[in-house]
Amino acid sequence: MSKESRQKTMVLTGASRGIGHATVRRFNREGWRVITCSRNPFPEECPWGGGNENHVQIDLSSPDKTIEAVDVIRKKLDGRLDALVNNAGISPKGPNGERLNTINTDLRTWGQVFHVNFFAPVVLARGLIQELAAAKGAVVNVTSIAGSRVHPFAGAAYATSKAALAALTREMAHDFGPFGVRVNAIAPGEVETSILSPGTEKIVEKLPLRRLGQPEEVASAIYFLCSEEASYISGAEIEVNGAQHV
Repeated sequence: MSKESRQKTMVLTGASRGIGHATVRRFNREGWRVITCSRNPFPEECPWGGGNENHVQIDLSSPDKTIEAVDVIRKKLDGRLDALVNNAGISPKGPNGERLNTINTDLRTWGQVFHVNFFAPVVLARGLIQELAAAKGAVVNVTSIAGSRVHPFAGAAYATSKAALAALTREMAHDFGPFGVRVNAIAPGEVETSILSPGTEKIVEKLPLRRLGQPEEVASAIYFLCSEEASYISGAEIEVNGAQHV
């Protein structure tokens, strides 16, 4: 296939719900092959993507299993990868759903959060750099508004891992650029998904746009950064939050 007619391929982590699921739908609609990665098996009732053959079940909280998964993913590629979207993220809560701060977050939780939210993107991007370079592809890291300010619901481990991921995005843009690979991030704010915390409506009242974001709106930003329309954008973090950051 020529470059123009070749079907593009994306690898997406955290594909099973919310922003990840909306991203699968968007790229599928645009004709991309989507290789999904999540800790759950591929749901047979799901009409999106390519089914089990394009799914990798992976526990991103385990460094060893993440490293092993790189080889599994590479075998599913044809030597080229047009986009890697590091969307998976976890934000544990306390026994009663309360925010975990720097004082009451135990060390194991810190490690688990950083393995999923920060180290997994490093492992996957570095492990797939040859395929990304062959396609002159793109990496998109999904950070968060919580990475730049104390958030009433997002825990300290989550927030600091997302801040680290934003810094990693800059470092990767510098290091991957000579290979022709662009690296950017998007930082969602309050997005309407099944895991919204009680009390989010109070935040929405103060947002300039006065509404929650939709997963499809975040997916559109991800698609833009992976497309030729963003061919000279690298090292950027785009805020997708209805001006919550201003």
